[in-house]
Order: sequence, then structure tokens, then C-alpha cells
Amino acid sequence: MGFPESVLTSDEQVVAHLHPHWKAVFWPGVLGVVVIAGVAVAWAFLFGSWGQVPLLIISGVGLLVIAIFTFWPWVRWRTTHYVFTNERVIMREGVFSRNGRDIPMGRINDVSFSHNLFERMLGCGTLTIESAGERGQVVLQDIPGVEKAQSMLYELVDQDRQRHTFGDDDRDALVREMREEEPRK
Repeated sequence: MGFPESVLTSDEQVVAHLHPHWKAVFWPGVLGVVVIAGVAVAWAFLFGSWGQVPLLIISGVGLLVIAIFTFWPWVRWRTTHYVFTNERVIMREGVFSRNGRDIPMGRINDVSFSHNLFERMLGCGTLTIESAGERGQVVLQDIPGVEKAQSMLYELVDQDRQRHTFGDDDRDALVREMREEEPRK
């Protein structure tokens, strides 16, 4: 299931759309391959001696293990979205019931990352976003390219602040505009 573009405002643009790092589905995938191999070996070596019913039971148990421990983690990974737009950070997760949180760029106070040696080798880590709100801190685990994501988010926050800050140039332009609109005597 993809991220629904309908949740974006009319002038909002997606800058990055991330899922957790692939390491979240690596071991479930390995387990799926091992279970399939085990069922295949059971069918190959035990077909004549055990009969068909025990092998069908082994196959059913293998299918159940794959559904719970391989397919389900993949579906959870696929339905977890971290979206950075020019206006906010959008987080959505869940398969049957969904959880979501949006943090406007103007509310973000701090963006930091951390990763251990193994995560550095894989190119992922933890991104922590501190916001000015009652819910405070959001910790996003297993973000791919976490250093790049942190830099990108910092730039988006800075651009948002520049758009919404009234500076000297804005004041001067407003004064010029008001002078041009004054009725001439």
C-alpha cells in the first residue's frame, strides 16, 4: 500500500518518502527461505516412507510460519511511511489500524541522529525529531541514509523559517509598497 497523496495540501510537495531500512525484513526473509528449504527437503526425502498426510501437515505448519514470521513483517515494513514535505513530517504506520502523526516544520526545534558501527555499515540509524508541542520527541528507528535525512530535514526546517519570518527586506518592501499606494496630493 503506497502513501496516499490525498493527505497533502494543494501547495505541499513531497521531498522524501522513506520506509524503515531493509534490515527490518532481512531476518524474516532468511527464515522464510529456511522454512521453504526445510519443507522441500522433507518432501524430497520423506515422501515415500511417511506418506502424504504428515508431509501436508509439515507443509501447513511451514506455510503458517512463513505467513506469521516472514510475510507479516514485510507487510508492516511496507505500510510504514516517513514522508518529508516542504511543510511537515508525516508518519504513518499500521496495516489494519493506522497510526499517524504530522509535525509542521515550524514546530521542529531539533533534529539529531545516531547509529552504531553495524548501522553505519548498513547505512541506517535512528533519527530523533524534537518538536515544540506537548508530545515532544519522535524517535524514528532504522531510517535509511540517516545522516542525509537529518541534513535534508534541517534544510527544510530552515527554508520554512525563512518563508515565515518577517525580516528587514520584507519590511523595506512593505514600506515601498505603502508609499506607492499613498494618494498623491
